[in-house]
Amino acid sequence: MPTPLYDRLCTLAHQPLTRLDMPGHHGRPAPGLDFWPAHLDVTEHPATGDLFDPEENDPIAEAQALWAKAVGMDACLFLTGGSTQGIHAALALTAGVGGQVLLDRGSHRSVFNALALLDLTPHYLPRPWLEEEGVTGPIQPQDVEQALETHPNIKTVCITSPTYYGVLSDIPAIAAICHAHGAKLMVDGAHGAHLPFLGYTGYQSADVVVVSAHKTLPAPGQTALLLAQGYTPDRLRWAASLYGTSSPNYVMMAALDVVRDYLEGEGRKAYTKTAALVENLRRTFPALGPGAVELDPTRLVLRCGDGYGVAHTLMERGIYYEMADSGHVVLIFTCADGPETVSALTTALSGVELGGASLLPPPPPPPQQVLSPRQALFAPTRAVSWAEAEGEVCACQLAPYPPGIPVVAPGEKVDKKHLAYLAQIGYNTGSIQVV
Repeated sequence: MPTPLYDRLCTLAHQPLTRLDMPGHHGRPAPGLDFWPAHLDVTEHPATGDLFDPEENDPIAEAQALWAKAVGMDACLFLTGGSTQGIHAALALTAGVGGQVLLDRGSHRSVFNALALLDLTPHYLPRPWLEEEGVTGPIQPQDVEQALETHPNIKTVCITSPTYYGVLSDIPAIAAICHAHGAKLMVDGAHGAHLPFLGYTGYQSADVVVVSAHKTLPAPGQTALLLAQGYTPDRLRWAASLYGTSSPNYVMMAALDVVRDYLEGEGRKAYTKTAALVENLRRTFPALGPGAVELDPTRLVLRCGDGYGVAHTLMERGIYYEMADSGHVVLIFTCADGPETVSALTTALSGVELGGASLLPPPPPPPQQVLSPRQALFAPTRAVSWAEAEGEVCACQLAPYPPGIPVVAPGEKVDKKHLAYLAQIGYNTGSIQVV
């Protein structure tokens, strides 16, 4: 199958060219960096294409069009600044400046930063707490409808699906409600880049979706994709250029081109096998499993009474986990894994105590919003100790990372119950920035 950008770079690399442009290595890696594909690391000109200003037969534009077709979307833009760049661009695209947004409280910290950059006013969507599982559940469509009826001026809804724990929301149902109220649906799908290659079509109902290729695909760090329905590539380029470098990395973009080609062939089969392996692991070990909620079929979330202790044991036994909290250990399986990965994990879990009810408490309701996110984030600040923070207006995000979800966001008043919750889950930054 075609890989237009990668093919163009390889062709140029094998021509007798003298490179007198950027990057400064001119195709010759420095000693000790021989692993770096310097021959593919180029800059913008007619032969290599331009991400933000394509000409006819631009290989980047051709590669992006193939991605859009592969996942069933109208348009796609390569991102080399991770999903953070995509989230900022997507909110600029759908919400503009100074408006109101209906926001999943479980959003990543980058969304809260975008609120400040675009001077957006948030109205928050709650997530149900799944007490037995110890995680938040999916966004409820009826909550979206009620919020849009209460706040008719909202024209953008932003949710996260899947969550860090693999929980999927009903995007088609939520999108239908948004569109009936004249609103756009933006989905932070940072952890779901692989889902379309497992037959998932939910993203096709949304207006804009951001996915991180580097999180769940065999792609380099910082690679991500901005996907859209009803928007032209020109609009995507405009929005992403506001937050991205004017010198995007060609090796990263070429990798996105090659990864898409792989996923449309052998990678799709490999992911199907991975999903089957994870399904078997969920039956073997205490883990979050599909039941009342829909889950990413390749995310393994072990349930344990001491998540941090289990994570420490796994590290000692050579298993790098993605994240842990007091009741879970999250492991990301991808098409790069196979039976040997399962065998290594099974061996490492030998004798490890798993299961038991989650001790995680539900997060408290959001604090009172005193200042706008923009006012708080750009205001003069001072540092106070945790003991002094109660009653102050937060100028930062109190957000355990991962998963990077603020318990207190900029502009919100710090209450005793939020400090107690953060202490209970073991989060302590030493000091807090307040206005």
